[in-house]
This record gives sequence, structure tokens and C-alpha cells, in this order.
Amino acid sequence: MLEVDALAAAYGQSQVLFGVSFDVRPGEAVTLLGRNGMGKTTTVRSIMGMMPIRGGTITFEGKPLNGLPSYRVAQAGLGLVPEGRQVFPNLTVRENLVATAARRSGPWTLERVFALFPQLAGRRGHFGSQLSGGEQQMLAIGRALMTNPRMLILDEATEGLAPLVRVEIYRAIEGLKASGLAILIIDKDLRALTRIADRHYVLEKGRVVWSGGSLELVQNREVQHRYLGV
Repeated sequence: MLEVDALAAAYGQSQVLFGVSFDVRPGEAVTLLGRNGMGKTTTVRSIMGMMPIRGGTITFEGKPLNGLPSYRVAQAGLGLVPEGRQVFPNLTVRENLVATAARRSGPWTLERVFALFPQLAGRRGHFGSQLSGGEQQMLAIGRALMTNPRMLILDEATEGLAPLVRVEIYRAIEGLKASGLAILIIDKDLRALTRIADRHYVLEKGRVVWSGGSLELVQNREVQHRYLGV
């Protein structure tokens, strides 16, 4: 569904990605893992057209994304939940959701988002700035779903959230995967990720240094210690 091949990217003269390759298949949940500063968010920004790439190809459902602006990438069917959530602070919960709603038909509506995250239903008239961190993350996920994507990308899905809120977010992600939505996840909760995801790619200094299934990763203590700090 998504194929990234030999991706290279840089900030100015500083190259960050060196030939990153991975793929996400229909209905699959895949993770990008690694310590901070290893190139995970740069990979996401490159996919979403938020920064130019220096080499390689990005293909979604057989169509190249190279060089497309972000709005065209979103129109192609990729939904992003960005690092830091980035909800609109001066819009209400409802307005945040409606602002990103896609014109194309799809299963995601206001009421379905509120069913996924009942806490938001009770806060629909509150401004984004009035929400807790967990509620903002739920809103960011709901906002991406309102584009009715065929694939969802979550960058630091539960960073900085309380344990109970993380459980709620992962419950929602499991439900989305069960519905058949393809998902690319960046996060650090290895226990939750190996339960939810099918495959994993580990980045180290802008390169893929390991890839494999959940059972392989759980059993490979060397990879966990050397590249993930577990």
C-alpha cells in the first residue's frame, strides 16, 4: 500500500536519512522504532510532502508521491496525526473535526469519532486549548480520521500521556486496525506496539538497521538494548 524505497532527506547541508526503505501492506500495522533523533519524524515529514527529499521514491497505492504538496498527499488517502498533536487552540472540538472533513465519501463522521472517543463528545463545545493532553491526542486522531484516510500515520502516538490515557489511545488504535485501516505508528511503548503491530522497522542514524515481526523483536534482546534502549 505504502512503499518507501531508498529515501534520502536532509535539513540544509545536514543529511538525515540515508536510503530508508520499508513498506506497509493493506490492513497492516507497522512501526518505525528508534531513539530520539534517528530520523523517524523526518521520514514521516518526507512521506507527507512537508519537506523535500534528496533521493529515493515514495509510492502509495501504486502512485508516486514524490514532489507532491502536503494537501495532495492527504487527498491521496494518507491521514497524519502529527507529533505534538497540533490541534487548533481557538477552534472548538467540533470545529477542529469539521475543518478537516474530506468531501469524499467514507465511514468517518462526527458521530463515529465521538463514538470512538466518548470523552470528546462531552467536550465538543470546548476550545482546543481547554483540553487535556490526552483529549488533544484523541482530537488529533479524530481530525485525521475525518479525512477518511485509507492509511493512518501516528507520530509519537502516546508521548507524554498518562498511563490510563495511553491505554485508551491504544484501545482505539487496535480498533482501527481491526476495521482494516492500514497504520504506521511511531512510539516508544514496545510492549503495546509488539501486541498491536504486525511488523517493525528500527532506525539508527537515518538507516534501517533491523526489521522483523513482533515475536522476533520480543525475543531479540540485543536489538532492544542496542537500538531502543530497553
